[in-house]
Amino acid sequence: MKTDAQVQKDVIAELDWEPLVNAAQIGVEVKDGVVTLAGHVDSFAEKWDAERATQRVSGVKALAVELSVALPGPSQRTDADIARTAKNILEWASHLPPDSVKVMVENGWINLSGEVTWEFQRQAAVLAVRYLMGVKGINDNISVKPTVSLSTVKSVIEAALQRQAKADAHKISVAVNGTSVILTGTVHSWSERKLARYSAWGTPGVRNVIDNIVVTN
Repeated sequence: MKTDAQVQKDVIAELDWEPLVNAAQIGVEVKDGVVTLAGHVDSFAEKWDAERATQRVSGVKALAVELSVALPGPSQRTDADIARTAKNILEWASHLPPDSVKVMVENGWINLSGEVTWEFQRQAAVLAVRYLMGVKGINDNISVKPTVSLSTVKSVIEAALQRQAKADAHKISVAVNGTSVILTGTVHSWSERKLARYSAWGTPGVRNVIDNIVVTN
């Protein structure tokens, strides 16, 4: 098992290695495997990339993000400009039903709402606006509309985990409560935890995934 000092060293190295992140502006603290990122970044996209880079490091049990987005002068945009650009991009997205996602922008924060059929559509909508210039953050309030009975959801998810999660599949249990899926158990890495969550969200009819999986080393 890694010590906190080792985890801190690895996180700093991973941030340095990530080309989309200015690691010099980010401080890293670790206590009991919980990593805290502090400082400021130049865009919301950089903040997101820093989070993803940190989660790639083995030994990271949880992540607290205290990064502020301080847009440099050339990146400043009005809320109207951001909203107009976001709306146009979503309209051109072929995988989204017309007018399924609504956009509101306030103080640089994009608020997405509406209803889609699949989880990948919700993720695609968020991805489409994540890297827009001037964005300080995203509130994702898009809901996934059920299209099939949830009676088979549990077996579908478990089969997906068996196909993809390999040795850790039997350590993950799946429960269904209405339109919510609850995942519990243990895995050895963030990537395996992400795979289990992705499998759950990839099942039609799932509106919410409660991830109680613990990463062990």
